[in-house]
Amino acid sequence: MVMRKLLDLVFPEGLLLLVAMALVHWGGAAPSMAPIFSLFPLVVLTLGGLLAWRFQRGRLLLALLALALADRAMLWLVAPDSEALHAGPVIVRTVAMLIPASFTVLAFIGERGVFSAVGLRRLAVLTALVAVVIVVWLLSAVYPEGTSRAFDVTLVPSAMFGRMPLGQPATLVALVAIVVLVARILWRPDAEGRGLLWASIASVIATSAGPASGRATLYLACAGLALVIAMVESACAMAYRDELTGLPARRALNDALQRVEGMYTVAMVDVDHFKKFNDTHGHDVGDQVLRMVAGRLARVDGGGRAFRYGGEEFAVLFPGKTADESAPHLEKLREAVATATFTKRSKDRPKRKPKSPRAGGASAKALAVTVSIGMSQARGSSLPDEILKAADKALYRAKEAGRNRVAV
Repeated sequence: MVMRKLLDLVFPEGLLLLVAMALVHWGGAAPSMAPIFSLFPLVVLTLGGLLAWRFQRGRLLLALLALALADRAMLWLVAPDSEALHAGPVIVRTVAMLIPASFTVLAFIGERGVFSAVGLRRLAVLTALVAVVIVVWLLSAVYPEGTSRAFDVTLVPSAMFGRMPLGQPATLVALVAIVVLVARILWRPDAEGRGLLWASIASVIATSAGPASGRATLYLACAGLALVIAMVESACAMAYRDELTGLPARRALNDALQRVEGMYTVAMVDVDHFKKFNDTHGHDVGDQVLRMVAGRLARVDGGGRAFRYGGEEFAVLFPGKTADESAPHLEKLREAVATATFTKRSKDRPKRKPKSPRAGGASAKALAVTVSIGMSQARGSSLPDEILKAADKALYRAKEAGRNRVAV
């Protein structure tokens, strides 16, 4: 479980970002790499913008624009010959705070499209952030020493923060934002949140390097690459994973059947009397039943892999297993669902558990949930559609025989 959480943090956006940043670090000075690195930021921004428009990903577009504007701010407002000696550090540190903080906010905001009213309001917020950078730049020109001291103030007596090139205020804001993003992903893993995390880390590295090195633009482009990769992964997850149950969806099953070789067994699983659950208790309870059954299916052993087929139907694929070898695992699965405790909470159930039970009545009603299972084994040159149809026929035989059983 811990290893899975760590993988959710790192793979694939974090790993690919680290590889890209290593290439920038070691190959940035090579003349042969100059044409590639000069096009890299433009390609990332263009590709990301097109994907954001095509898939209506307002958060991606906003984050890419923020990275592009941050890069321009450091290049245009931190001129080497500027008379405002403190403008450079102040602008860089402002960017170092604003990017991770704004990305953290984006991680907690749902996707609302690009050209919707919410999307346009987010663009207005981005304009406000640009205004903040300009105001800080003007203040650094009028009050250079005072503004510089504000960004160099000591907040934490730490030798480590004292050596940070961004100073303590910017470092602490960026660190808090990154910690919140990590907690957000551990709490509710998703690709786009992971992309925002690694883009924030890359932005901190970019601002620490500073615009004078010429690598800040490339590091910010790497941050954009992490966002684009996360968006692509999120789109794939939407197509191949069922949102309600978290199981792989029917398209994933079709792909798995096309790739499987040799012997295999497919089982179709159907929730008994599911329509009655919906009609009697409502669709919310029906969704709870599906999630409970999916949770048991996800833990099927014997090398089986569960899928949401559609409606109240699921499928389990056993690569390399005969029907006889798969039957005990399916029987164990059927028993796990039948013996699971499923309770329907009453409407007056308090949000918090009381210290002592209320006198007079139960706040929950036990409901019986069972599944019927039909399975079919691939034989010779059988096509996947034929195996699915055979398993579906076996499922109907299980229902006709009284439900809550496994049939071949």
